[in-house]
Amino acid sequence: MGIKLLRLAATLLSPGTAASTSTASAADAHSDVLRATSHHPSTAPPSAHHLDALLAFGRGSRLSAAALASALTDRLRAASSSGHGGDAAVALKCLVALRILLARGAFILRDQLLVALVRHPASGRNPLALASFPLARSFAAASWVRFSARLLEVLLLLPPDASRDPDYLTALPNPHLVSELSSFASVAAAVRQAPPPSCAPQANALIWEAVRLAEEDRVTAERNIAARVREMGERLDTLGLADAMELVCVLRRVEESAASPPEWKWAGLDEAVVADAARLRERAEEVLLRRTEQDRRLLRRDSGASASARGVARGADDVRFRSSRWGGAVSSWR
Repeated sequence: MGIKLLRLAATLLSPGTAASTSTASAADAHSDVLRATSHHPSTAPPSAHHLDALLAFGRGSRLSAAALASALTDRLRAASSSGHGGDAAVALKCLVALRILLARGAFILRDQLLVALVRHPASGRNPLALASFPLARSFAAASWVRFSARLLEVLLLLPPDASRDPDYLTALPNPHLVSELSSFASVAAAVRQAPPPSCAPQANALIWEAVRLAEEDRVTAERNIAARVREMGERLDTLGLADAMELVCVLRRVEESAASPPEWKWAGLDEAVVADAARLRERAEEVLLRRTEQDRRLLRRDSGASASARGVARGADDVRFRSSRWGGAVSSWR
C-alpha cells in the first residue's frame, strides 16, 4: 500500500503532470474569461454566474489563480489594442470583473491580480495605462474605460479599510497616518473625474455597473477619510513640522473633493466629512505656525552659538600665535 502511494505521488509531482495541469488551468481560465467578457451583448455587465466561475479560481492553487490573472489581463490588453480600434465593451467588462475580483476574491487571487496589474509578465507594461484608449467607436463606454482604469490604478495603492480593525489606526505612526489619508483623498479625487451620464440605466447596464462600483469606492474612501481625520484630531499636537505641512496639503485636497458636477451629485464627498476636514486643517495650520516659529528660534539660537564658538576659536588661535612669537623671542635672547 505504501509503495502504491509513493508511485501515485511521484506521478502527480512529475514535471509532465505539472505542465499538463498548468496548461489545463490556462485553458480553463481563458475560456471562462471569454464567457464573462464576451462582446455580445455589449451593454450587459458580466453575469453573476460568470463572475462566480472566475472567483472559483481563487479557491484552488496559486497556479490556477495566476492563470486567471494572466488570462484577464491578456483579454484587457487585446481589447485595448489601438491597432484594432479598441473594443470598449470588452475592455469595460474586464475592468468591472477586475474590480469585483479584487474586492471579493480570495487572498491568493487578489495577490496574483495585483502582480499582473502592476506589470504584465509578458509585455512588461502596465495593463491599466489606458488614458489614450480610442474614443471613436463608442464614446460613452470608452470614456468609462479610461476612467475605470485610472480609478483601479489608484485603488491598488490603498491601505487596509480601517473599519475592519478598530485598533489599526491607533497603532500607526503619524507619517503613515497622513500618508494613508492622502491615499484615500486620491480615490475621492479620482471619483470626481467620472464621466457625466449619457444614457439611462436601462440603455446600458454595463456603464451603470461601473457607476455603481465607483460610488462604492467613493463611500469607502469617505468612511476611511472620516476615520483618519478623527484619529489625527486626537494627536494633532504631536505632529512635527514636516507632518503638519503634509497634513495641511492633504486636507486641502479633501476639501476640494466636496464639489461635484451638478449632474453627477454622487461623485463628491459628504459635506459633513469635508467640514470635519476643514476644521482639522485650520487647527493643523496653527500647529504648523507654532512648529515653524519653534524651528526659527532654534535656528537663531544655533546660529548664535556657532558665532560664539567661532569667536572663541579665533581667540584661542590668537593666543597660540602670540605664545609662539614670545617663545621664539625668548629663545633668541637666550
